[in-house]
Amino acid sequence: MKNLIIVESPAKARTISNFLGKDYKVVASKGHIRDLPKSSFGITIEDGKFIPKYTIPRDASPTVRELKKLAKDADTVYIATDEDREGEAIGYHIAKAIGKEPETLPRIVFHEITKNAITNALENPRKIDMQSVDAQQTRRLLDRIVGYKLSPLLASKIQKGLSAGRVQSSALKIVVDREREIKAFKPQEYWKINALFNKTVESEIYSFDGKKIDKMTLSNEAQANEIVESAKQESFTVASIDKSRRKSKTPPPFMTSTLQQTASTQLGFSPKKTMMIAQKLYEGVNTDKGSMGVITYMRTDSLNLAKEAVEEARAFISEQFGEKYLPSKPKIYTSKSKGAQEAHEAIRPTRTDFTPDLAKNYLSADELKLYRLIYNRFLACQMTDAEFEVQTILFKGDRSIFKANGRKLIFDGFYKVTGYNEKDKLLPELKEGSSATLDKIEATQHFTEPPARYTEASLIKKLESLGIGRPSTYAPTITILQNREYIKLEKKKIYPTEIAFTVIEMLEKHFPEIVDSNFTSRMEEALDKVAEGKEDWQKILAEFYEPFMQKIAKGKKEIKSLKVAKPTGEKCPECEDGELLIRKGRYGEFIACSNFPKCKYSRNIDKDGKIEEPEKTDEVCDKCGSPMVIKNSRRGKFLACSAYPKCKNTKSLIPPKELSVPCPECGGKIIEREGKRGVFYGCANYPECKFIANFEPTDKKCPECGYIMGRKTFRKKEIYECLKCKHREDA
Repeated sequence: MKNLIIVESPAKARTISNFLGKDYKVVASKGHIRDLPKSSFGITIEDGKFIPKYTIPRDASPTVRELKKLAKDADTVYIATDEDREGEAIGYHIAKAIGKEPETLPRIVFHEITKNAITNALENPRKIDMQSVDAQQTRRLLDRIVGYKLSPLLASKIQKGLSAGRVQSSALKIVVDREREIKAFKPQEYWKINALFNKTVESEIYSFDGKKIDKMTLSNEAQANEIVESAKQESFTVASIDKSRRKSKTPPPFMTSTLQQTASTQLGFSPKKTMMIAQKLYEGVNTDKGSMGVITYMRTDSLNLAKEAVEEARAFISEQFGEKYLPSKPKIYTSKSKGAQEAHEAIRPTRTDFTPDLAKNYLSADELKLYRLIYNRFLACQMTDAEFEVQTILFKGDRSIFKANGRKLIFDGFYKVTGYNEKDKLLPELKEGSSATLDKIEATQHFTEPPARYTEASLIKKLESLGIGRPSTYAPTITILQNREYIKLEKKKIYPTEIAFTVIEMLEKHFPEIVDSNFTSRMEEALDKVAEGKEDWQKILAEFYEPFMQKIAKGKKEIKSLKVAKPTGEKCPECEDGELLIRKGRYGEFIACSNFPKCKYSRNIDKDGKIEEPEKTDEVCDKCGSPMVIKNSRRGKFLACSAYPKCKNTKSLIPPKELSVPCPECGGKIIEREGKRGVFYGCANYPECKFIANFEPTDKKCPECGYIMGRKTFRKKEIYECLKCKHREDA
């Protein structure tokens, strides 16, 4: 064997092997093969210097032995890990683990796993970038210092099993702060006035007695009624008609954060799922030309595009759609992200001729959905802008002016590939100065709403805007918060748990820098400077460590314990090992197992301080035959099996809602059900009939395919959507 190429994943190794001859052997390290030890701090501080003590985990030992043996017999060992800082650090640790000096091994990088990219990389190797390694090492040591020193303090002062992290705690504070805003929010009353002119033109009040009316101008019914009664007595004319053209600019190509956000809103994918699928598309799938990566590297904050890829896209656009869809010059995009790695590329398909129509023969359903999203966005970013005609009509009375807006798509531009689902709202042809008839006017009461809870997509957008974390950290950060049970997802909304408030309140008071988004962002910028060779990584660690450890020492002495745990003398019925304790949460006292978080058994205490015993019923569990009891939850009362935790059967106290619409598949009843992601509709004959809908079916038939349509809210509008062909129309 002449040459050995070491990558991280077996899938990546298989794909690269397809492009190379017998002179190369490609093997995988299977991720990290050296790290700080799990059972100890792993950092020694000598003369102000931080010395990490790396070890090889037990499960990585067989891989290291194999790599050492292969490297010994190879003439040249190439490091071919991912092109980001983490990949650079993995390459460094691989070299150390196999007994090689990192600076002596050729390092090859590529944005895509294609034959040309691999061949070009082998012809142009470089050295391992030690500045990037230092930046990643600094991040790892900072996170170890915070996690290893602060987490035990939280556990000792609040409860076992808690953890803190530099990025994780800052992200959690953002979620908690939003919940505080929601709880403190006081709704304000406001009124809307809508009018119908000439039987077809819908409009809203624009001004009254010369004063412009906005959302909060009409704060009570009396004001609204004054305008309504006045308008009924007024004579109206068409005061002005304005028509103008506006362009809708092409969207930029995807980077990690925007791909995660768009996949969440359009496909319903979690960030974790999006990255898992993208990883597979990058590392290699079977295509019409053999196994290869079909998208470029998916952890990036750059919007750059390779010149060759842009030229290929422009040729494809011209051939498939015509010259009117092709701008005179290629479009160039620049990332606004702090510290964006502009040397990298945006996420794009590796082959323009590997269209989604061709890809459907090789990809799974979810892989195809994500690939189509990436492919269409890449083509769209190099197409012409869409163009609209915007129409505005003002109806003027003696005291009132009403405004009507319309919009018409003149040229679809990039919507040719991304799709455009909104219908044109056209205004009729009217003449300025002509009279207008007020056919209907209505005032409706509304109340301002609190800020919306974060979704995974909107939280990532917030983290990105504040400069917290980097492309590789967004999805893992949210996953950690979920795994630690600091947050819960309900109907895609993020809710902080009771313990999250307690933890954040303590950190805000005693460790404000840990939850300060500005501090976290500045630390990310400092890590970027280390990677650029502009900052000393040891200095960054030293400046953080000393003040932080002083606060830890002070906290151990001065922070008052928030633990309120009174033993009940009762054994836990679930794990049969721990003792049940009375604990105090944000919403009062409750019973919990002392083995939390390993055992999550808990039950409520009523307002009088008595332990709530479940209310017995005459109903029998249909799974085990035990009596069913009534229990309380955050969503209200429900039926649960008394044999819990051996039997976890539950039922709603309220009979399921039956729809009048029959099942389109078998004619049976359609029932409203409650799932993990909220309400859905299914056939009562399940599992024989597997009809299911995510929104309420109606008796309206689709004009395209004849199947039934459902009613839903889409982009703040009520619409009907076919449950089979997805045809949409206004409700």
